[in-house]
Amino acid sequence: MIRLVKRLLYGDNETRDVIVVLGAALLLWEIGVRLLHPSPLILPAPSAIFAAFIETPGLFMRHLGFTLGTTCIGFVLAVVFGVALAVSIVYSRFLERTIYTLLVALNSIPKVALAPLFVIWMGTGPEPKIAIALMLAIFPIVIDMVLGLRSVDPDMLALAKVSKASPWAILIKIRFPCALPSLFAGMKVAISFALVGAIVGEFVAGSRGIGFQILVAQGQFDTVRVFVSLLLLGLVGTVLFFLVDYAERLLLPWHVSQRGRHDRSAVRG
Repeated sequence: MIRLVKRLLYGDNETRDVIVVLGAALLLWEIGVRLLHPSPLILPAPSAIFAAFIETPGLFMRHLGFTLGTTCIGFVLAVVFGVALAVSIVYSRFLERTIYTLLVALNSIPKVALAPLFVIWMGTGPEPKIAIALMLAIFPIVIDMVLGLRSVDPDMLALAKVSKASPWAILIKIRFPCALPSLFAGMKVAISFALVGAIVGEFVAGSRGIGFQILVAQGQFDTVRVFVSLLLLGLVGTVLFFLVDYAERLLLPWHVSQRGRHDRSAVRG
């Protein structure tokens, strides 16, 4: 945790690049609004958005905390169930033909269309938001995890079987470590999808959360507060993505992608 805080405060080259890009985008936005003078109902200036946030920061942070909580719970459940489903699909041809096909079909249905059903089944509390976040996040995790589990060198598997290793030992010591890079790739996509799912649930039936705040501001034609909510979502989504990326760096320093990243950082440093 201390290392993570230092990284966020002082940053490395990639972190500084992200901050510079975001800062430059906000600066260009502010300059463009001051030069072109669009209607505040269409495009408010970043300074006006920041001022609106400063007026009631506690309100926005409470709703953001609710959205962040449902997002994280849905994401964690998606990782747990996604890994379990991926292992089942790899080791069972029957489950591959049934669950895999069902997941693909379910992913093709717009989640906005399914959200009212979850509200009917689970009520208007946090449960339907978590369920929708889980549904959106689980698909990339299953797809990437299945790919990773199947990407093991056949010679390595043959050697393990000749050595009379148990299926459990092969899974834990060979397949799972080889699948970790693919799992993290899926998790990076899934964390953004989980945030989208939480917002969709709040749009359909919510009395708390950033999605609910967007609906309230929309009803009042308060474009500035809508942009406050959108920028908060963008900030939180970016932070969540880089937290997963940072966890990948900590857990997979041996992977070729991380070695290449370290080499580029050393060259630029």
